[in-house]
Amino acid sequence: MLAGWLRQGIAATDIVIVEPNPVPDLPAGIRQVGAAETIPANFSPTLVMLAVKPQVMDAVAPAYVGYANQGACILSIAAGKTTATLNRLLGGQAAVVRAMPNTPAAVGAGITVCCPGVGVSADQRNFCGDLLAAVGEVAWVEDEGLIDAVTAVSGSGPAYVFWLTECMAAAGEKAGLDKSLAARLAQATVVGSGLLMRQSPDSPTQLRNNVTSPNGTTQAALDVLMAPDGLAPLMERAVAAAAKRSRELAG
Repeated sequence: MLAGWLRQGIAATDIVIVEPNPVPDLPAGIRQVGAAETIPANFSPTLVMLAVKPQVMDAVAPAYVGYANQGACILSIAAGKTTATLNRLLGGQAAVVRAMPNTPAAVGAGITVCCPGVGVSADQRNFCGDLLAAVGEVAWVEDEGLIDAVTAVSGSGPAYVFWLTECMAAAGEKAGLDKSLAARLAQATVVGSGLLMRQSPDSPTQLRNNVTSPNGTTQAALDVLMAPDGLAPLMERAVAAAAKRSRELAG
C-alpha cells in the first residue's frame, strides 16, 4: 500500500506508521513510531487506517479518539468489527469506513470492498477509495451486513485458491508426475487461468466451455467436479462457514 500511495503522489512526510515491531527499509521520509502516544504532536492526519487483528481492536482503537474527534476519517480493515463498534471505541463521533481487502493486494492485484459508516462524507469516501485503489480494485456496499459475505468470498478466497492448487499438484503426483513438475503445472495453470479470466471479455462460464470438448478429458473431470456432491455444494458450505465466523468476530 505504501508503494502505491507514494506512486499516487502522497508525500512520504505525510505518512506516520505506528508499529511496535519496527519495519525495516521504509522509503525515506516516512516516520515510524512504536505507539500512538509517540506520534508527533503536530501531526494532524486526514485519515487513520487501523490495520490490526480484530482480536486486539478493542485495545488499539481508543488511542485514536483524539484524531476522530478532530475529523479524521477512520479506515478499518479488521474482519468482523462493525462500524458501530468502531465508532463506540472511538468516542461515538467518528466517521468510520470499514474495508475488506485480500492478500493479492501485495502484488497490486487485490480487491477491496468498503462500507461507509454514519457521518462519512463524500470526500472521505473518495479519499478511502483512492488509497485502496493503489493495491487493486475497489467496490462499495451500503448494507454492512454484506461485508460478512464479502469476507467469505474475496477476503478468505485466496486461501481456497491456494488449497485448490495444492490439491491439483497432489493429484498430479498421484497420477505419476514428479512432485516438482506437478507443483509447477498446478501453479502455472492457476496463475495463467486467472490472467486469462482477467483479460478476456468472456465470462468464466464461456472460458470453461472453450476448454471443454464433448466427451473429452476435461468433460470427464467436470463430470466429477460438477456432480450434485461436487465442488459447488462444497464451496457453498465453505463460504457459509466463513461468513458465519465473520459474524461471530463482530461479538
